[in-house]
Amino acid sequence: MNLLVTGGYGFIGSNFIRQRLIETSSLTSDASRLTKLVNLDKLTYAGNPANLADLAADPRYVFAQGDIGDAALVARLLAEHQIDAIVNFAAESHVDRSIDSPEPFIQTNVVGTLRLLNCARLFWAQLPEPKKNAFRFLHVSTDEVYGSLTPDAAPFTEDHVYEPNSPYAASKAASDHLVRAYQHTYGLPTLTTNCSNNYGPYHFPEKLIPLVILNALDGKPLPVYGDGQQIRDWLYVEDHCAAIWRVLQQGRPGETYNIGGLCEKPNLEIVRMICHLLDRKAPRADGQRYDSLIKFVADRPGHDRRYAIDCTKLQRELGWQPRESFVTGLEKTVDWYLAHRAWCDDITSKRYARERLGTG
Repeated sequence: MNLLVTGGYGFIGSNFIRQRLIETSSLTSDASRLTKLVNLDKLTYAGNPANLADLAADPRYVFAQGDIGDAALVARLLAEHQIDAIVNFAAESHVDRSIDSPEPFIQTNVVGTLRLLNCARLFWAQLPEPKKNAFRFLHVSTDEVYGSLTPDAAPFTEDHVYEPNSPYAASKAASDHLVRAYQHTYGLPTLTTNCSNNYGPYHFPEKLIPLVILNALDGKPLPVYGDGQQIRDWLYVEDHCAAIWRVLQQGRPGETYNIGGLCEKPNLEIVRMICHLLDRKAPRADGQRYDSLIKFVADRPGHDRRYAIDCTKLQRELGWQPRESFVTGLEKTVDWYLAHRAWCDDITSKRYARERLGTG
């Protein structure tokens, strides 16, 4: 398989590439399925080459800097590397940023996905059989397209109506609809995955879990929106990446698969769990507990109260199960950030000038 991954220097994309290159580096049955992996990334503020620096010399790995909306570039990469499948991670993804400035989200998530789909369609249409039949376009999306759940509502299934409540969610919903339309209208063999909140290594530190870890270690306030009772379903990023690979290999074209961590927790509980882990692993010099740094701040406009994913379809049809519980996954995440302070410092103080950090 020759694979094109878009947004491969981002959080989930880089974990996916890392997993694929490492797991197929030995002589296993999967090794013959990954001949080349092309990473197309625009290198916006959240794209970090350091995420894959230790794998850059792998002879199967190719990096191309550019925009998924650059049709000429995408067409050239597809033809030059004779791509067998596309996994589209490329997206603007931070809700706070979408509230401040929605237009970049429309440009990347909607227009960019449209142009990527069109390039894929034109390339796929001229492929000979059986390569044409085996080609796949996998679009990585979010549970936020489904809107917000009440406390007693059943989790989102793949048939849940779309009710996006932020500019980010609306842009991802639009991209999902485009993927569906290209499958229905042109027959392009697409797959869509909608995931819950990811966490784990290489997570950009404007998101809740890495922000809390790094702020705590620096003795800064730990901001919690509103009352902190917004509930999310938490999915360890490596479990997510394994699910995407399973869907790419075995999923039915035209289908959507929800990917969840089977773990609903309110934001405030997450913050306190991190504080307790840090109390044990990296105690404060002043002897105070980390949870004394918690600070409640004004809630985000239109903040969705609860997300929850029903991933029964993925479990039943493709046999996927998350390997990590939230307890084991969170401890691994905290340990990773404690061991990679140089990576964190590079992002927070050297490489990126950010307007502000949020807790999305």
